[in-house]
Amino acid sequence: MMGATTAAWTALDWLLLVERELLAFAAFWFCIGLLDELAVDFAWIGLKLTGKARTPRLPVGYGAEPLSGRAAVLIPAFRESQVIGATITHMLKAWPQRELTIYVGCYRNDAATLTAAMVAASSYPRVRLVTLAAAGPTTKADCLNRLYRAMAADEARLARRYATIVLHDAEDMVHPCALQVIDAALVLRDFVQLPVRPEQQPHSRWIAGHYSDEFAESHAKGLVVRGALGGALPAAGVGCGFSRAALGDLADRRAADGEAGPFAPECLTEDYELGLVMSSEGRGSAFLRLRDDAGALVATRSYFPNRLDAAVRQKTRWVHGIAFQGWDRMGWSLHPVDVWMALRDRRGPLTALVLASAYLLLALDAVLLVLHALGKVDVLPLSQPLRWMLLASFGGFVWRAASRALFTTREYGWREGVLSVLRIPVANVIAIMAGRRAMTAYFRSLQDGTVVWDKTVHDAHPATASLGRAAAALQAVQA
Repeated sequence: MMGATTAAWTALDWLLLVERELLAFAAFWFCIGLLDELAVDFAWIGLKLTGKARTPRLPVGYGAEPLSGRAAVLIPAFRESQVIGATITHMLKAWPQRELTIYVGCYRNDAATLTAAMVAASSYPRVRLVTLAAAGPTTKADCLNRLYRAMAADEARLARRYATIVLHDAEDMVHPCALQVIDAALVLRDFVQLPVRPEQQPHSRWIAGHYSDEFAESHAKGLVVRGALGGALPAAGVGCGFSRAALGDLADRRAADGEAGPFAPECLTEDYELGLVMSSEGRGSAFLRLRDDAGALVATRSYFPNRLDAAVRQKTRWVHGIAFQGWDRMGWSLHPVDVWMALRDRRGPLTALVLASAYLLLALDAVLLVLHALGKVDVLPLSQPLRWMLLASFGGFVWRAASRALFTTREYGWREGVLSVLRIPVANVIAIMAGRRAMTAYFRSLQDGTVVWDKTVHDAHPATASLGRAAAALQAVQA
């Protein structure tokens, strides 16, 4: 009897020790993260106060003028039969410039996407469909390289060179002014990035909605600060433009190493890496945040994953490519701002570990509170340093929640701003699951050396949804 009691109390002692270690670990890293976020927040506040973070408004009628040179849009597509047609049709209507050619890459084993693209492009000579010989999916970069080679072959055949290359995904809805903005900015820069604006999905306020919160803040503050401080900018893979000359130089350098295009097929986040490379060379980069004459953000709009498994799969690819492959492939810059931003970019696995520790801590504390109420265990006193870290962590959480609500409200309205705070646990759970899955995928890739395009399948397009809402509104008025 005595031995059993002693063993029970020993187990409780271990439980108290684990709880206290988790508390110290989580509180310490929460404080480190708070210092990082405060540095970005105060830099952004300084830019706003000095007028360096303004969002200019474009004049009426901007976007319909001829381009300064020929432009090519590269769109890789695999299993996107439900959205590729709407993307092509809307893009051609939004960007009527005759200097534009859209290159769509499809796979020979994806007849549905190829057929949908052919139907949409049948009446438009400005669209080129390119079929990859390999069975899909390979990687997104491999598809982009095939499109690049097709574009280069057209240049040689027509003896006319493109000036601007724009990247987009198969589910994107572009802004009418975006192409003109990118074309004008590339006169001075080699790479420009426009914001990404996830569209709201009423049937997925929590999973899809958390993307709106994250992009509203990062593309209105994080990238603005990054660009203002002179840091290298990552490309988002959509709404980003590159000068043909700079991309050609990169392709030539990669060709010397036996590669078949400017995009790295062995990298899961080739767009992120390409942006950093372009930012550090030649004429550099710029993040352009503008609004049209009606006040709408000039941004790429799309529907993001609305199911938990799809969101985890997508963020797994981001963490794997940016945190693990980014460290392996790109190393570390000597520029202080780039070191800081690389640490922010690559913190995904650590963030997942800290968040998982914090949620485990909450579960342990709930058990200990019950045991304490039953008189089975005494609560350990907090040391002064730990007390201060906990207070700072709580204050940091309130600050971060307020910041997220502010930026989400600014772009989506106050209701979404309130929901953004309630969606924080959802974002945390997705981050934990994606971090664990990315680490497993990374170690697996080290064993077999292969990476695969872990595609997110899309079944709806914002342009189609917008037409549906407009038709419903018209019917209501007529009724």
